[in-house]
Amino acid sequence: MKGFAMLGIGKTGWINKERPQCGPLDAICRPIVLAPCTSDIHTVWEGAIGERTDMILGHESVAEVVEVGSCVKYFKPGDRVIVPAITPDWNSLEAQGGYQMHSGGMLAGWKFSNFKDGVFGEFFHVNDADGNLAILPEGMDPVAACMLADMVPTGFHGIELADVQFGDTVAVIGIGPVGLMSVAGAALRGASHIYAVGSRPNCVQLAKEYGATDIINYKEGDIVEQIMEKTGDKGVDKVIVAGGDNDTFAQAITILKPGGKIGNVNYLGEGDYIKIPRVEWGCGMGHKIIAGGLMPGGRLRMEKLASLISTKRLDPGKLVTHRFEGLEGIEPALMLMKEKPRDLIKPVVVINW
Repeated sequence: MKGFAMLGIGKTGWINKERPQCGPLDAICRPIVLAPCTSDIHTVWEGAIGERTDMILGHESVAEVVEVGSCVKYFKPGDRVIVPAITPDWNSLEAQGGYQMHSGGMLAGWKFSNFKDGVFGEFFHVNDADGNLAILPEGMDPVAACMLADMVPTGFHGIELADVQFGDTVAVIGIGPVGLMSVAGAALRGASHIYAVGSRPNCVQLAKEYGATDIINYKEGDIVEQIMEKTGDKGVDKVIVAGGDNDTFAQAITILKPGGKIGNVNYLGEGDYIKIPRVEWGCGMGHKIIAGGLMPGGRLRMEKLASLISTKRLDPGKLVTHRFEGLEGIEPALMLMKEKPRDLIKPVVVINW
């Protein structure tokens, strides 16, 4: 089989590999829809997770099952499935402790294009198929469903980490696809004012459609000053960090009320430290909590999120701005994520076998 791979830090290309083997609990799938992610860019061009050689990239897909292991109960060849980016080992102690995304070690629930070949190939392997796959609901657009692999659950996890409650004022820093899903999640959770920080016109428009009440354009002034002015110098109850860099935490801490929470779902791909301003953090005693987490995977979560699409409570298909066809579309789609043209939100690759 062929796949599009990280050849080394800063290098990508097509390679040939043996088709993966299917264990008794596992499944082998072939992709129907794929989506590249900013995480792929961090992995290859920033070396965020260290050197990887000839590792097939990609972790967002809707797929068709082609083979299942002897112990798999709920899936069969021919099933069309949503494949979450995070595929935990559900019998691990970490999963029993409620942190399945770290099964086997920190971030080890993230297997695709981290510890093993990802989904940008003719076939890919899914561990613990009964726990990690979800049937694509009848009639659901697989392109929209592909956003359930990572963008929706990651954006929503920021809301969970910050523990957004009814009537909370919320700032979402970064309104790329993940941040837009955080805006949507905050609205679904009952936030009152939602301050969306971004500047690209299509992202701004979509943030408003998903529920943002105020747009904070960092090109028009310091975001801290803008948010503090809009809140009467009180700040916000919750902050979601879905973009920016290591310095963004200083802004998040400053605009957060005492007793508030920051939910970080931004993948920090470079640098050794984040900066937390001492005084704004209450000299360490301001009850300003930072929670950063990898999104949960799993069949149950995928099924629940898919039900939001089925009931028209959420339309993540709006995130898709560019479409490519066939496996050969993987490379230009990935390069588009690297170059980030102004009209980009999310590209997808549709494969008709």
